[in-house]
Amino acid sequence: MYFFHSDRVWQKFPQLRAATVVLRDVNSIQPKRIDVASTIADVCQRLDNIQESEIPSIQAWRRAYTAMDLKPTQYRCAAEALLRRVRKDRTLPKFHPLIDALNAESMKVAIPIAAFDISHVVEGIMVRHAKGDEIYETFQGEVEYPAPEEIIFADAAGQAHSRRWVYRQGAISVVNEKSTAVLAVAEALHDKAIDDLKFLKSRLKQQAANWGITMGESAVLTPDKRRFEFASA
Repeated sequence: MYFFHSDRVWQKFPQLRAATVVLRDVNSIQPKRIDVASTIADVCQRLDNIQESEIPSIQAWRRAYTAMDLKPTQYRCAAEALLRRVRKDRTLPKFHPLIDALNAESMKVAIPIAAFDISHVVEGIMVRHAKGDEIYETFQGEVEYPAPEEIIFADAAGQAHSRRWVYRQGAISVVNEKSTAVLAVAEALHDKAIDDLKFLKSRLKQQAANWGITMGESAVLTPDKRRFEFASA
């Protein structure tokens, strides 16, 4: 299987960097080993001293959304949306244990992290501009068609696994209790992106062992290394 960004995406956003990680044995995860509360407390303490909109990684995503002709205060990247919610509520709703853990890690580094059950991905994922005929399924069971030229996560079957780049994931490849292998993708555009992503990848390797799952193939994608390939099982 594969994950990569189209040449058009790289041309428009040459500062892009991404960390890709395959997490296996996800159905063996140990929720009691996941310390989300501690991470959220650390994040809340940070947000007492700085607004999420002032964090360099979030500012970079805001500039990207402006470049895509989207209002950055209307379409917030996933990391900003999480930070904004936890600043207001001091907590987050619970989903799957892995998603809860990755959401916490996303807030810690202020970088959006997507997670896809690869058993529902056909051949792989390409981050590209939409043609307009791709199928995106909402969590309410509705089918949407991304607007032409919108940046999406698309597989070989024309399924859109995320809309407006890192704005909102869909239901097609959502992680659930039956998931065994998950592709996690973190993308950043700020000046220290490569350092922060390497830190995140190293941290996820340590955390995966703590959570009782296995970290498989991984990579940091740059203009010189754009494609990530991994086994489906």
